[in-house]
Amino acid sequence: MQLFESVGDSARVFVFADPESGLRALLCVDELSLGPAAGGIRTRAYPSEADALADVRRLARAMSHKCAIAGLDAGGCKTVVLDHPGLNRERAFEVLGARIEELGGMVHCAGDLGTTALDLAAVARRTQYVHTSPSLADAVARGHLRCVEACAARRGVEVRGLRVAVQGCGAIGAAVARTLADVGASLVVSDVDRGLATEVAAATGAEHVSPDALLLADVDLLAPCAVGGVIDLEVAAQMKAWALCGGANNLVCDERAADILVARGIVHVPDIVSSAGAVIEGIGRRVMGLEDPSGLIDALGSTAASILEEALGERRPADVVGVARARARIRDAAARDSRSTGARGEPE
Repeated sequence: MQLFESVGDSARVFVFADPESGLRALLCVDELSLGPAAGGIRTRAYPSEADALADVRRLARAMSHKCAIAGLDAGGCKTVVLDHPGLNRERAFEVLGARIEELGGMVHCAGDLGTTALDLAAVARRTQYVHTSPSLADAVARGHLRCVEACAARRGVEVRGLRVAVQGCGAIGAAVARTLADVGASLVVSDVDRGLATEVAAATGAEHVSPDALLLADVDLLAPCAVGGVIDLEVAAQMKAWALCGGANNLVCDERAADILVARGIVHVPDIVSSAGAVIEGIGRRVMGLEDPSGLIDALGSTAASILEEALGERRPADVVGVARARARIRDAAARDSRSTGARGEPE
């Protein structure tokens, strides 16, 4: 195990390698002021380890903000496993589980993009700090629906009858599509895996379009539920949807794209709110001891409505508003911890 302290903040990046299985993984622990760090395990091929490092740091920071704004007693982390043809997945994920166990509860993990149920089962053979329940995708969908309702209310319409484009038909995208279809929304779906998209379309009565066409589809609301960074300058300027509310992390590519959304009056729920259902379900039960975290998941709707009110009223990017609220809670927790440490007579 190798550890790098990130320059300029308190984040720590653990590097796990196992030549026998081909494991090469990065685990970024971004924030611990509110409690143990929570975040999923993502598995994908990266152009370089530098790209993987940048991604894991962005994702871990998003998890810190997500946990804070959701009112959880948890900080943020993320793990990325670098996928490659020589990876022995069963052995690699068992080793990863052992390394996570060695951290003694500092991190709690679950699934994420590219990581299968079998991968998580292998992790669980070596650590107690992993959530393997398939209910997490349904929890995301429930919270996402509450946020879509906030978008609709802002527009003065009902969710029933909205035309929604869902990008990505994996576990989260499929759950989001099913939940929206159940309340009467009309769907357009896509995935790079045509088989997944066809399956979700058949189950929900959705229209199936190519991935290239979906982001600019003629819809009311755009719900990206796969990878981040999909709302770039071109999409922000040309998207036909009047609302953006997704189930993936870090949807908006950069500040310039965010400014375009503001200028166009797009109703945008930050993804640290709209995708928070899974971490609420996992941390609510495993760390906070809640028998039923659904109340916290449903509260995402009022959080979204409040952020929309401030962002649209002040013509500020919704992500900026959401992150500011999350950082304020983290700062308050850090200050309380500092005062408590000082009161015990320990070094500050």
